[in-house]
Amino acid sequence: MDQRSNALRESALEEIIRRGEPILGTTADYHESGKYSRWMANFPDKTQLVHMNLPGTHDTCTWNYTPEVQESLERYTGPIPDSRIYRCQRRSIFAMLNDGIRVLDLRYAWNPDLETIGFYHSKALLSPTTRMEDVFFGLYHWLDDHPTETILVSLNYEPGTGTSNDAKLQEKLYHILTSKLAKKYWSQTRGKLGILGENRRRLILLQRFNFNLLPAHLSERIGIHLDPEHWTVNGKATELTYNAVECHVAYIQDYYRIDPSPDSNPASCIEDKLQVIKNHLERAIDPSLQPDQLFISFASASFRIEEPDLTPETYAAGNDDSLKGINGELLPWLTKHSGKRFGIILLDFYEAVPELVGAIISQQVRSKF
Repeated sequence: MDQRSNALRESALEEIIRRGEPILGTTADYHESGKYSRWMANFPDKTQLVHMNLPGTHDTCTWNYTPEVQESLERYTGPIPDSRIYRCQRRSIFAMLNDGIRVLDLRYAWNPDLETIGFYHSKALLSPTTRMEDVFFGLYHWLDDHPTETILVSLNYEPGTGTSNDAKLQEKLYHILTSKLAKKYWSQTRGKLGILGENRRRLILLQRFNFNLLPAHLSERIGIHLDPEHWTVNGKATELTYNAVECHVAYIQDYYRIDPSPDSNPASCIEDKLQVIKNHLERAIDPSLQPDQLFISFASASFRIEEPDLTPETYAAGNDDSLKGINGELLPWLTKHSGKRFGIILLDFYEAVPELVGAIISQQVRSKF
């Protein structure tokens, strides 16, 4: 490739990354050096992904949703509740990846132009100009520089945005995922996660949506299908079969709306959620139960409107009044069970407890796990 071609390629890359910045993060974030930026290099190619501990983030794209951003986007969304209700992260996607995060939770719908796909949390539009393709291109670029790593990408249609999950949206998404470029970076395996070696420098789709409006000839499928029709809303222990032929099941804990009681308080709500997480993880670490199945645990919780109210950040990180959040309470349990298989754990505000990601990753390579 000659010098002019290189310059053109670099210019195009810079433009895409700049457009994706509200979701991906800055070039400075991209170039951060993190202790866990290449942690998968320590595991052999033959390692089954269902046997690995994979730290992730819940509502990944909300990291930049400040009051100022919310105000600037009100012309698209109209008045909506406080930004603290929607924000679940503080680190950008590039920073997360360099911190060791390997599972991203992306919620999508039409951008305001109704021509490109963007990212939301409920009614909160996170960027009106960033396109899904921009974010994926940023992930491809990161993987090119970190070829030992694998990223699992959960895609979930976000209702409540005022846009429609119509045939046009599904066809747009289909063509993004099956483009010539996408096929070079997305694992083309269907119905199982497989081994680490065949997925290095690859994205794996966790499909939390249906292609029920596509014409029959658009039939290519990749990744694993976690059918939203079978995903229990606010479920403490969901069993979801994603490959009936090979008996592959996902065991999912997604208890996010904490049931209030007349005498509940912030500490009791955090303890309630924490106990549900631990119960699910106890099953994940027990080799006599489902050692070869996928476990997914959400360590997140949604805004509590009852007094005293609790934001996702307070649930995760506590507050300045000596209230310890879920992350701080979970760390000792993870440390105690270091070396065991936890599966996927999706976090809010993980950086509030700097040791947390490492405690999830910290896994000895054993004969089974």
